[in-house]
Amino acid sequence: MKYLLLVGLLLFAGFSQTKADDSKEEIATETVDLNLGSFKEASRTDSDAVQREEEAIKLDGLNVAQLKEIREKAEKFNFQTEVNRMMKLIINSLYRNKEIFLRELISNASDAIDKIRLLALTNRDELETNPELNIRIKADKENKVLHIMDTGIGMTHQDLINNLGTIAKSGTADFLAKMQDPTKADGQDMNDMIGQFGVGFYSAFLVADRVVVTTKHNNDKQYIWESDANSFSITEDPRGDTLKRGSIISLYLKDEAQDFLEQDTLRDLIRKYSQFINFPIRLWSSKTVDEEVPIEEETKKEDEEDKPATSDDDVQIEEDTNEDDGDKPKTKTVSKTVWDWTLINDSKPIWTRKPNDVTEEEYNEFYKSLTKDTSEPLTHTHFIAEGEVTFKSLLYIPKVQPSESFNRYGTKSDNIKLFVRRVFITDEFNDMMPNYLNFIRGIVDSDDLPLNVSRETLQQHKLIKVIKKKLVRKVLDMIKKINKEQYEKFWKEYSTNIKLGIMEDPSNRSRLAKLLRFQSSNGKDVTSLSEYVERMKPKQQNIYFIAGANRGEVEKSPFVERLLAKGYEVLYLVEAVDEYCISALPEFDGKKIPKCCQGRFQT
Repeated sequence: MKYLLLVGLLLFAGFSQTKADDSKEEIATETVDLNLGSFKEASRTDSDAVQREEEAIKLDGLNVAQLKEIREKAEKFNFQTEVNRMMKLIINSLYRNKEIFLRELISNASDAIDKIRLLALTNRDELETNPELNIRIKADKENKVLHIMDTGIGMTHQDLINNLGTIAKSGTADFLAKMQDPTKADGQDMNDMIGQFGVGFYSAFLVADRVVVTTKHNNDKQYIWESDANSFSITEDPRGDTLKRGSIISLYLKDEAQDFLEQDTLRDLIRKYSQFINFPIRLWSSKTVDEEVPIEEETKKEDEEDKPATSDDDVQIEEDTNEDDGDKPKTKTVSKTVWDWTLINDSKPIWTRKPNDVTEEEYNEFYKSLTKDTSEPLTHTHFIAEGEVTFKSLLYIPKVQPSESFNRYGTKSDNIKLFVRRVFITDEFNDMMPNYLNFIRGIVDSDDLPLNVSRETLQQHKLIKVIKKKLVRKVLDMIKKINKEQYEKFWKEYSTNIKLGIMEDPSNRSRLAKLLRFQSSNGKDVTSLSEYVERMKPKQQNIYFIAGANRGEVEKSPFVERLLAKGYEVLYLVEAVDEYCISALPEFDGKKIPKCCQGRFQT
């Protein structure tokens, strides 16, 4: 009975202690809102990452008192009517893919860094507060918050009102124009022209119920901007100057957007849309590493304590055994999870370099990464086009006709990727390349293209038409320059495409005609129309051809026999598309092309 009473007292004491511990834990929880350095992922760093851990802690961390101060001192604002309408449009229908919010915010971060770098060209002191220029992304799964950080120019109090409460201006392009031409500034102060986010910022509300922007400009204090998409508030940051310079956008994600907290999702989106951003983009991510650690002495002591008492002889035997301990391992391998900033955009945009500075190996490797093709391309062209619109382009011809080319003929093509200032915009085009050139792979990058609010559709299709026209000319020129040996391989794969081009593209028909090859009575090898014209008899005005199922059949034609007897060369059109192609080409190089198989010719 005494024993039962004693057990009961011990259980009661343990329960009381547990409740006390729980109460303490609840109190401790209420004193902290968000601390990037304290959530689980950040606490599992390796022993050499103290500095990185401290860096993570600095990114945020408002206690209850500071939050209360923010709520009491915050200036409340209503969004401009146009902004409200625009945000509803964005959230409800404008963006087709929610994932583009990350592209927009990274692009804005890059713009902000561009601006501080530009200012630093004339005043190096601008970078003193934080010389490192980069973008960092960190997911806080515990609090369901995604942070996008940059060391860009930051925003002043007035910038926050102007740029995140009203319809933004044209962004970096307008900023650069005004800096280069002071007459365009209209007396506007330089600080009023910088830090403009652009309307893409509001895409954050596609995935977030609440957005918090913490920002520090060299010419102002650190401020916190906060919004739930209905109104916004601005207050001075009670933590003081923790950023030195730059901005942090914190997205409190909706329940259906939790996937954007996953490392793999973030890594894939960064590589898809922002791989070629000029500045380093780093993701706070984990990896498992193996580490050698010493075998603990405590384990040996416990083993010794568990052994029964031994005689003197046994002790002597134990001593002899211990002499062999030197052969036993002193360490063991354990797996450990470590966290660190990982560089994601490690690929560089080779199209921004001068063609003479890029090696053939680099061109081939880029082609493989772009197309996922394991073979090298047949050929490529790399150029800068100037005029009504300036753009850089790198285009490839695959060695083998892509299997889906004719299955998807006339549908949207994803073979040409459009970038604006190295930010991926889209690869869904009906009109970047004509259908007959749907085998071309490559990229187009322009600083001049105007974009609508979502960057999903271009505002001025006229510029796309200008780009298309130049791309087609460059592709045809690239094909024309292929040497004879390689051209045989090209013609074997893409002859039908060129013939379809003759029928579908009247504006380039004469250029395409020079690429045609046909079988001929002159020999077993295919010949071009130019070569045929060079071999024509004096005073011959017509190019003669005959269509049929195969060479053997057409050679037996009486029309052919009659022409050959008079010394004329005849082209043999033995492919299904040949006759349609040649009928769309009434002449070549001033020579008419009558249909000899129908007898409509004169010798």
